[in-house]
Amino acid sequence: MKRKQIMIVFGTRPEAIKLAPVIWHSRNHNIDLCLVWSGQHYDYELGRVFFEELKLPDPDYNLKVGSGTHGQQTARIIERLEKVVLEENPAVIVAQGDTNTVLGTALVAAKCKIPFAHVEAGLRSYDRTMPEEINRIVADAVAEICFAPTERAALNLLYEGIFPWKIFITGNTIVDVVLKYREKAVKEAEKLLTELALKEYCLATVHRAENTDNPTRLKNIFKALNTIADQIPVVFPIHPRTRNKAEKYSILKLLEKENIYLTKPLGYFKFLGLLAKTKIVLTDSGGVQEEALTLKTPCITLRYNTERPETVEAGGNILAGTEVNEIIQCFKHTIKHIKEIKEKLEKKPNPLGDGKAGQKITQILETYIQKEKKITSPDYRHTGHPTYLLVKGGKYTGLTINQFRQKHPNTHITLLYDEKGIPKLPLEDMTIKKEYSLRVWGNTNDSENIT
Repeated sequence: MKRKQIMIVFGTRPEAIKLAPVIWHSRNHNIDLCLVWSGQHYDYELGRVFFEELKLPDPDYNLKVGSGTHGQQTARIIERLEKVVLEENPAVIVAQGDTNTVLGTALVAAKCKIPFAHVEAGLRSYDRTMPEEINRIVADAVAEICFAPTERAALNLLYEGIFPWKIFITGNTIVDVVLKYREKAVKEAEKLLTELALKEYCLATVHRAENTDNPTRLKNIFKALNTIADQIPVVFPIHPRTRNKAEKYSILKLLEKENIYLTKPLGYFKFLGLLAKTKIVLTDSGGVQEEALTLKTPCITLRYNTERPETVEAGGNILAGTEVNEIIQCFKHTIKHIKEIKEKLEKKPNPLGDGKAGQKITQILETYIQKEKKITSPDYRHTGHPTYLLVKGGKYTGLTINQFRQKHPNTHITLLYDEKGIPKLPLEDMTIKKEYSLRVWGNTNDSENIT
């Protein structure tokens, strides 16, 4: 059997969306792909139209793991994926994001000693009550290649001890998809808006377990939407889990209002178009925060933290939490300043990237495969075990990071601090200044020579 060079594992609609640019560019480069669909959230047969819209080929394997507890789901992914990996023996295994599919994929790759590449590495909410946060941390810890969407994400990885040569800042692949399909998506949305006879509206989505599984939080969100609907129509594509929970808590009646338009979950293009045309989006979704920023749509996030702080710092997103008054106040503030918010977003480049992330990721993977890199055991018998040191730039002033590495091949600069103590990414062509502090990692025998 011919060896598949890259195995891409995904199992939810958001993963398929964000991996689509990698698949497109890999196929354009004639890279041999093996696509594995875990079936974590969505039945592939029901989603065939979606695959066709994004021009994705049929998966080579469907693991059909289905739903269940986190342990059950992850265990099924590991058990079923391992058989596929052993049969296909890919050069690299790729997964994206923070789902149980990603966790299971990362562990299988590590146990099978096949390099794992994590797309969207380094995102951190610092909230370990979120299962997604645990999945991100574990996936990054075992990854041989970390595709960080932003500089902040890369710094998160460096502080967790991930080596800089494993980290590549690529931008976020969602930007690729949004820019490619924005025009088509708007046309799809306009059809729905014509049917609903709507011009101005707010868009809302709620699906996260931290909100849907908490009756108080979900009721508060619904109350806030009910109040907001007195000022502007609200379009709410309701997730099946959200609807089920609302019926269980007897709060669905809060959304039974003339100015609230409850719809079934929408196709990606139609939803993206609504997001492009809405005045404001209220959401607890991480992906929607990114899409909203890319579309210059003001966003109110119904959470207390986010793993996408760049969206907040760019001025396009507000963390509202789930108290009724807080949500309403954030809404009023955003409506009042909506023109200024949009003007600010228009003036600044998107911190999430330029729409070329899929191309960059594919080129890096292609180079990695050509080098035939493998996971091997280190030999410290004669060099001593590695250790960390913090040294002054001093005598290394004027050298680039690459020149430093040539001078000390067994020692690596893992992080730089400028004269104000602000961390800097140790890029290959960066020049070391006298005032810099260098965090280095290397073998004990060699480290004595750099102090």
